[in-house]
Amino acid sequence: MKYTKLGNTSLETAPVVFGGNVFGWTLNEKKSFKMLDELYEKGFTTIDTADVYSRWAPGNSGGESEIIIGKWMKERGIRDQITLATKVGSSMEQNMPKDISRDHILKASEDSLKRLQTDYIDLYYTHWDDDKTPVEETLSTYQQLIKEGKVRYIGASNLSPERLKASLEAAKKENLPKYEVFQPEYNLVSRRKFEENIKDICEENGLSVLSYFSLASGFLTGKYQQVEDVKGSSREMFLKEYFDEGGKKVLDAIWETANEHMVSEAAISLAWIMQRPGITAPIASATKKAHLKSFFEAIDIELTKDQMKRLNELSSWK
Repeated sequence: MKYTKLGNTSLETAPVVFGGNVFGWTLNEKKSFKMLDELYEKGFTTIDTADVYSRWAPGNSGGESEIIIGKWMKERGIRDQITLATKVGSSMEQNMPKDISRDHILKASEDSLKRLQTDYIDLYYTHWDDDKTPVEETLSTYQQLIKEGKVRYIGASNLSPERLKASLEAAKKENLPKYEVFQPEYNLVSRRKFEENIKDICEENGLSVLSYFSLASGFLTGKYQQVEDVKGSSREMFLKEYFDEGGKKVLDAIWETANEHMVSEAAISLAWIMQRPGITAPIASATKKAHLKSFFEAIDIELTKDQMKRLNELSSWK
């Protein structure tokens, strides 16, 4: 499997990063361990999580994903073989208020390290911006964590173009740590925010881009054809906005392209992201061993210019 370097770091990733939001949410601990074992065996060793995953699941209080990943790494004795990414920026309170102040980051990072049963985090993201903490305060706090050996590199997700620019400028001017990776929402039904406002900033500053919601919470797998299919399910809050005419046209185009390559619709959705300019790798999740087949299908296929054009023209620009 070919691995790609992340930004100006020593970290590398497989062509697909595994999204750990399913651990403790749609997968219990036992099933999560089986999935993690399968991922490790197949070479997918970059795992993305966050301190608040899976806070939204009934009965959870946050940190469940980190706890499961930490226990798995400890039991298997393979921490040094995993590229581990987690995030900070939301609290564990019911409405998850945003906070990237020094005090919050220092406490949250210690809590994450304990849950993950490790003494360092490979890639630590600013998950959400509170739009009030000076970027210098946030970056200098990361600098402390890096000096203490608790964090190796930093990344950002969901920052506005203005705050991302300000952070990169402050890093250069004040000799502070620089974000090396950016994580935007990006897929065939959600393109505008990244392509219009963030893509150029990332390219100009050498940031790798790892897209989240790459399969639009399962919508782009073709599993769900109408809004009634997700009514009352755990994914309803993520999927209900996609069931419009534009979304249906995208699903039709994905289905046609999948038949042309004789692969899954998920593979086409991931392959499209892999072939888009400015993208390093998509982040995707799976809840069954069989779902991982789409990862390999996406890695192995090459969409033609005509297929990419068709998908680009039909994909929603939201």
